Amino acid sequence: MRHILIIISIFLFSLTIYSCSSSSEGGASSSSDNSSSTTDDNSTTTTTTTSDNSSGSGVFVAVGFSGTIVRSTDNGSSWENATSPTSNDLIGVTFGNNTFVAVGLSGTIVRSTDNGSSFDNVTSPTENNLMGVGFGNNTFVAVGYSGNIVRSTDNGSSWDNVTSTTSNNLVGVTFGNNTFVAVGWEGIGGSGTIVRSTDNGSSWDNATSPWALGDGESLYRVGFGNNTFVGVGSDGSIVRSTDNGSSFDNATSPTGNELMGVGFGNNTFVVVGLSSGNIVRSTDNGSSFDNVTSPTGNDLKGVGFGNNTFVVVGLSGNIVRSTDNGSSFDNVTSPTSNDLWEVGFSE
Repeated sequence: MRHILIIISIFLFSLTIYSCSSSSEGGASSSSDNSSSTTDDNSTTTTTTTSDNSSGSGVFVAVGFSGTIVRSTDNGSSWENATSPTSNDLIGVTFGNNTFVAVGLSGTIVRSTDNGSSFDNVTSPTENNLMGVGFGNNTFVAVGYSGNIVRSTDNGSSWDNVTSTTSNNLVGVTFGNNTFVAVGWEGIGGSGTIVRSTDNGSSWDNATSPWALGDGESLYRVGFGNNTFVGVGSDGSIVRSTDNGSSFDNATSPTGNELMGVGFGNNTFVVVGLSSGNIVRSTDNGSSFDNVTSPTGNDLKGVGFGNNTFVVVGLSGNIVRSTDNGSSFDNVTSPTSNDLWEVGFSE
């Protein structure tokens, strides 16, 4: 199955595979502080990343391969390199309490308290790959391989391991309605994994997945907005929950391509993925999605929202942005040719 190849390429991080075929790559979500029911935790990622920040003069920060960190202070119109303290691949980034936190391979955690101008290494409690990070209720939560979950309650200065309910790989985490939701997969031939926490990441429970064991669908990222969690993954899979992540149902998807990032803003979910810069959007809280014309043929991996602007990042440093709620996107000049995996926004 195609998504099995995607899983291998994403999480073994073979640069040879990446250079050979853009269709064999995957992505990862950033998150901002979503403490109310009308904002989301970027997740998105992606964030999952991706909270509804409609005013102010915030900063976008994107992270990627070889410790790459880039930032924009003009709503994603132009970008510059930021100082990075690591050469490890960075896969997730989020913002909360005036702090950017990024995570990556080998348990890497870095943070910035100067709006993303510079980052410092933070002592990590794990050597497992960390794939996603979210923020809510003054708590940062990062997730990774083998069900690893770590959290920080001091603005990312120190971190502790948390007991996980799963040994499956977790790759995306977001926050909304006082609930953290993390997603991943059970393994090749398994099904999408979803876990949730209602006590600021201290303890976790399994959530009901719409797939049975052996369905083979994987989830890569999860976002939140308008009392709705939306998870995205292999073969165009989109799932949603309107009961604070207790249970998820399948949503109608317009694509069979891998979907790697999800963001929310201005009552709109934007989802991005592989194969010719796939972009889809929903204006009905994730019930249905439509394809959006993409300005790039590169694989897209992460999406963030702020100041009425969606910013999407991907393969070879590709950056695209939309100022019309995801109806149309334009290419933006990037300061890097390294793959970018996630983007976050500070208010």
